[in-house]
Amino acid sequence: MPELPDVDVYVAALDARVTGAVLERVRLASPFLLRTVTPALATVENKKVAGVRRLGKRVVIALEENVFLAIHLMIAGRLHWKPKASKLAGKIALAAFDFATGTLTLTEAGTKKRASLHVVSGERELAALSRGGIEPLDATFDAFRAAATRENRTLKRALTDPSIFSGIGNAYSDEILHAARLSPTQLTRNLDDVELARLRDATRSTLISWRDRLAADAAGEFPEKVTAFRPGMAVHGRYQQPCPACGAPVQRIVYAANEANYCPRCQTGGKLLADRALSRLLGKDWPRTLEELENRP
Repeated sequence: MPELPDVDVYVAALDARVTGAVLERVRLASPFLLRTVTPALATVENKKVAGVRRLGKRVVIALEENVFLAIHLMIAGRLHWKPKASKLAGKIALAAFDFATGTLTLTEAGTKKRASLHVVSGERELAALSRGGIEPLDATFDAFRAAATRENRTLKRALTDPSIFSGIGNAYSDEILHAARLSPTQLTRNLDDVELARLRDATRSTLISWRDRLAADAAGEFPEKVTAFRPGMAVHGRYQQPCPACGAPVQRIVYAANEANYCPRCQTGGKLLADRALSRLLGKDWPRTLEELENRP
């Protein structure tokens, strides 16, 4: 799923291409994409774009007369910039937004179509789409601490909960926790202020550095290589590969459709976190520490 750094790069690329231009037409290939009835989709046509912004993981196109298009890409949705009036081709095409300067297309791979488009009128209706989490790049330490400790959650769950922090998902939460040298299963209310400050600093530095890196990779072109698994990530998607900081094999906890990736030496004091599936499979043979894992025949 595109997260804060990816969405910010989309926003910047779109802002450079459509702000000040007229949205001439919206073409839907899938009627299920549109999740609102009023105002009607036709009301956005022939309106000038006032700006582009991010709301959580949504890309928001602001139009004149205080009307907004809010696009949520979910897991497999992606945006593409095409020549004006390009055709909607293929089963993955969901919508096209024809601007005077070119066409923005929305695609979604896979059979589960979860991407969404909302048309709303006014800042209040737009704000209602937010899950209420704080913006991690703007939060003071006090605001960050208050959000993180409002409920006693594991750090992995807290970072990825949009009602706590806005825009962070599975991939960058792994990278943040590795940078902060904190376990994904540590409870938020067990952290002292030093650890919370380290977590806040790691959150800001990780998100900003990846946003800048992705923008540099795009080099002014529209970003087309948006993925949750990127070369250069420390632990996310790198199960059993060496940690770039210490060389220990990266481990993971698999749960539902997600997983948490971590370095046991850097983040958990050498302890291997229980993976339910493997624990049931291996029983007493499940190693409890990195040393046991490395010494297994």
